[in-house]
Amino acid sequence: MAHEHLTQAGRHHGRLLLVLAMTAAFMLVEAAAGILTGSLVLLADAGHMLADVAALSFAAVAVWLAQRPAGVNRTFGYYRAEVLVALLNALLLFTIAGYILFEAWQRFRSPADVAGLPLLAVASIGLVVNLAGARLLMSGARQSMNVRGAYLEVLADLLGSIGAIAAGVILLASGWRYADPLFAAGVGLFILPRGWHLLCAALDVLLEAAPSQIDVDEVRESMQQADGVRSVHDLHIWTVTSGFVALSSHVEVSDGVDRDRLLLALRSRLAEGFGIDHVTIQLEDPRLAESLGQPCLPGELVCAPTEAIAERLLPAGRR
Repeated sequence: MAHEHLTQAGRHHGRLLLVLAMTAAFMLVEAAAGILTGSLVLLADAGHMLADVAALSFAAVAVWLAQRPAGVNRTFGYYRAEVLVALLNALLLFTIAGYILFEAWQRFRSPADVAGLPLLAVASIGLVVNLAGARLLMSGARQSMNVRGAYLEVLADLLGSIGAIAAGVILLASGWRYADPLFAAGVGLFILPRGWHLLCAALDVLLEAAPSQIDVDEVRESMQQADGVRSVHDLHIWTVTSGFVALSSHVEVSDGVDRDRLLLALRSRLAEGFGIDHVTIQLEDPRLAESLGQPCLPGELVCAPTEAIAERLLPAGRR
């Protein structure tokens, strides 16, 4: 599983770098055009593209870090780097959206004269660039939270280009000066829910919540249905990084059960039924589970001492 994740990360890295180069080049063109034409929608899209350049740069670095091997102190390696970058990308999206909406409000109060033809030409080129970038990142967005953040920003840029084209057409056809701030505000409003979704996804991973696509009770029930399982407790399911789901659990087993066979059966159930491959399961004798009692809580050490448990369960020669 780890090898597969690294292979995917390497493929995304090349695509991220290509989209980064395309975005940075067109950002400079769009910013210059926005200044020359006085178009807020072009400047808004160029500002968003500046955030894209930063986000794509962070994403590329995060993918590179994710490929570094695990060490003694970082046993999971640097997989969480992409989650931290996704969190940063979400904050950048909120910042850019706030700036665009503020500037749009200012323009509504005092609309500016905008040259429609240059606006239309530059926005059309931007649409092609953003379509190409979104196409390159689409497959990676389904597999990596980090790439998904970059993909959402490119997608927002694509909508910004469509809005700029519409504003250019309206300006050329009617000269209505409110078209430019109106479509700029639309870009800002489009960005907000995308940023919120990415923020929630990143926080869920950092808080080690169970993945949204996995029902913990369903997992517990499936494990308890395996032959030889009496009960399942201390079940934890969390996401290390995109596509890397881990599980740990204590399983109370019946007397005389082939533990190796049971462990293989449980791993097979979890992998085939829920896509969970990184599994740590502690098989417990019923007497051990009874002696341990309920799981210890911070500040409430209700578990029996280890020495007392050994005294009750193990022969003298094995203590």
